[in-house]
Amino acid sequence: MSIHAIIVAAGSGSRTGRKLPKQFEYLAGKPVYRWSLDTFLSDSRVDRVTLVLPSDHIERIATQTQSDERLVLVAGGDDRTSSVRNAVDAISPDANDIILVHDAARPGLQTRTVTALLEGLTMHDAAAPALPVIDALKRQTDGTLQTVDRSDLYRVQTPQAFRAGILSSALADKSGSFMDDLEAVEALGAKAVLVEGDERLSKITFADDFEKMEAMMTGQQTEFRFGTGFDVHAFEPGPGVTLCGVFIEHHARLKGHSDADAGWHALTDAILGAVALGDIGDHFPPSDDRWKDADSGVFLGHAIKLAREAGWQLAHCDITLICETPKIKPHRETMRRRTAEVTGLDLDAVSIKATTTEGMGFTGRREGIAAQAAATLCKTT
Repeated sequence: MSIHAIIVAAGSGSRTGRKLPKQFEYLAGKPVYRWSLDTFLSDSRVDRVTLVLPSDHIERIATQTQSDERLVLVAGGDDRTSSVRNAVDAISPDANDIILVHDAARPGLQTRTVTALLEGLTMHDAAAPALPVIDALKRQTDGTLQTVDRSDLYRVQTPQAFRAGILSSALADKSGSFMDDLEAVEALGAKAVLVEGDERLSKITFADDFEKMEAMMTGQQTEFRFGTGFDVHAFEPGPGVTLCGVFIEHHARLKGHSDADAGWHALTDAILGAVALGDIGDHFPPSDDRWKDADSGVFLGHAIKLAREAGWQLAHCDITLICETPKIKPHRETMRRRTAEVTGLDLDAVSIKATTTEGMGFTGRREGIAAQAAATLCKTT
């Protein structure tokens, strides 16, 4: 079973009064469509993302998004339904695959909504995020008002999730046009469920919606988590040590199952600790021969990936190497650059320091090296 995401970004967006279609206008530093695209591409559960665009924008967008092989660009149709139909035809999914259909004009997509939709599909044919109507509703007819019972009314949002087989069947009649994709499958008697929606999934329609959405997406207090890690390795005979991805010639090496990079091991544990996902030994046990002499960059990259899937992004790290020898300072900047490369952080978000224990303890006796690390993660979902 594969999971496909479709982002519908082929409309004219004329009601905003902007120069460009609203999906290509900038919102908090990047195009509106890019917010949803980045969320889907950061989710390892999604096997393919299909971005549906006006045909005259495909070449331009292709030059900006060519870095991810999971992304496919498709020309839209005359209306939303035909655009979705074009995307489904391009995907050619198996009946048991899952398809998530999302409007690019709803840039506040978060991973937790995708998770809720996938859970909803375990027992249903379709799922959609929705919020209950909380305002009083009135129907005006010939100048008179009538109160409408709002108790069972919902504001339905996207993405909407479907078993591919039923969505393909619903779109097979090419004369049909629907308000949303849920309406298309309702006619087939699909069993659908509504999951918790999100105000951030509100749709940009009019000019002042840009300001409201930007305030909503940037004005909320960012949630942070902090993790710490500690690691130690003893010296044994060898040609040198690897610390923070940098090999340093020395009269000894560090004893360990992998490359014994104490700095990156400590940082890996700090990241895992921040998101409560155990420690490095849980994910890379020393009893497993696959990790014999392994590059600790593999461990660090895996921890970052797990954190991202859980909705957290590494924002800063601080590593302290504790040893009498070898000297760290001549290699510190190279270590910072290597750590920035592996973590994807800017260089100014990577701190590496060194200290001694003034001759005390095992590091003071030059029996090995210890390292401690702190990691700051920010919420992305």
